Amino acid sequence: MDTLAVVLEQPERLALSRLALTPAGPLDAVVEIAWSGISTGTERLLWSGRMPPFPGLGYPLVPGYESVGSVVSAPPGSGLAPGDSVFVPGARCFGPVRGLFGGAASHLVVPAARLVPVDPGLGARGCLLALAATAQHALSPILPGERPLIVGHGVLGRLLARLSVLAGAEPTVWETDPTRAAGAHGYAVLAPEDDPRSDYARITDVSGDAAGLDRLIARLAPGGEIVLAGFYEAPLAFAFPPAFMREARIRVAAEWRPDDLAAVTALAGAGRLSLDGLITHRAPAREAQAAYRTAFTDPACLKMVLDWRATA
Repeated sequence: MDTLAVVLEQPERLALSRLALTPAGPLDAVVEIAWSGISTGTERLLWSGRMPPFPGLGYPLVPGYESVGSVVSAPPGSGLAPGDSVFVPGARCFGPVRGLFGGAASHLVVPAARLVPVDPGLGARGCLLALAATAQHALSPILPGERPLIVGHGVLGRLLARLSVLAGAEPTVWETDPTRAAGAHGYAVLAPEDDPRSDYARITDVSGDAAGLDRLIARLAPGGEIVLAGFYEAPLAFAFPPAFMREARIRVAAEWRPDDLAAVTALAGAGRLSLDGLITHRAPAREAQAAYRTAFTDPACLKMVLDWRATA
């Protein structure tokens, strides 16, 4: 069996290639992909060649960890059946071509235990579950009544804000790009210079700005915490005295865990977490090269998804 896949042959050189799939083992499922999202964090760095040293990094590679599709076959006892709608957090099934993270393809062979059943009514919005899980992981725990700051109003920042509101918190979001300031639901979006507060107990940064720590530390309450939930290509540094005076804490939020994904999948399936208004661009998978460039260069593009349905 083979698959049509997005292959980053080298930085900024992308092709749609036919690849042989690793045969399915006794614990594997085969999934036909309908939609896959393009990450403007890690995938942008892979595409540009600016990704810092990373386990398994090397070209050629198949990117993607935000895919939704239908089960073609599944092992007995997996709880999955042909036709089930599932979220796929990537795959490694392309032989000598690396899967980093291997979700951008028309068909995938994946351990059945990694698949997450989703409401088929979500459609392409199911691709957003990985980012929602990332937000959930960065926030935990958040309590009712908290008034945190979120830096960045892209898709991840919006999901952080929506989950915060669901938890009973009252977030403020900073955004420096006026084109991204719209789209708030139940929270304020401000330019940093328009925010008078300097008493934040928690600041979650998803801007990816490695030079921004000093500005954030200046807005912390004593004993406050900065959560680094973006991905930073440059080394981070900060002036020690202001952090010392506040006894600041800095925490790195790593990738989501299965319980984070389960939590946001349940919230989205119950209609409590809205994933509406976050996908701004869609393109046929056969136009992947142009779609990736748009995703990474157009400020109006919050989220690009590829449509694989016509390639089946």
